[in-house]
Amino acid sequence: MRRHPDMAGSNLRGFFHDRAGVAAVEFTIILPFMLVLYLGSLEFGNAMAVQFKTALATRAVADLTSQYILIDNTTISGILNAASTVIAPYSGSSVIVTVTQVTTNSSGQGTIAWSDSLNGTPRTVGQSVTLPTALQIANTTMIWSEVTYPYRPTFGYALTGTINISQSSFFYPRLSTTITRNNS
Repeated sequence: MRRHPDMAGSNLRGFFHDRAGVAAVEFTIILPFMLVLYLGSLEFGNAMAVQFKTALATRAVADLTSQYILIDNTTISGILNAASTVIAPYSGSSVIVTVTQVTTNSSGQGTIAWSDSLNGTPRTVGQSVTLPTALQIANTTMIWSEVTYPYRPTFGYALTGTINISQSSFFYPRLSTTITRNNS
């Protein structure tokens, strides 16, 4: 059976003008990108919330510590555990909190006076530390608070693994020039 040349051209023109399946094809092409964009924005939002909570916890620990003249083991334990409360509703069970008193000499070089940590290792007493330039003030004492939250992404864990979100803050003692750490 032989086709008429006009009939073949008509079928070809009909093929190019037929739009019935175009929407379905476009949807299947765009869907993966839209899902990645949506899930990525959710993950990014959660990570930003955790970073904000970590910054708040850092400031809370430094602020609470700076309000004492003498700190004992019970008080420092309560201060360190306060970070978990601030980080809520995110799990605070693996958050690493370190609070340290740094003293500076006449040239502004910092030295660790005392340090305590929750789920981590306290800094070594007597260790020299490099402070930010603005805090290299001669003969002063500061409270240095550090909080690290091991963030585990919900959707992207296979790609990134655990991401440590860290923040630190420096506060000056409020009621005295230095805070005494009593190990009892």
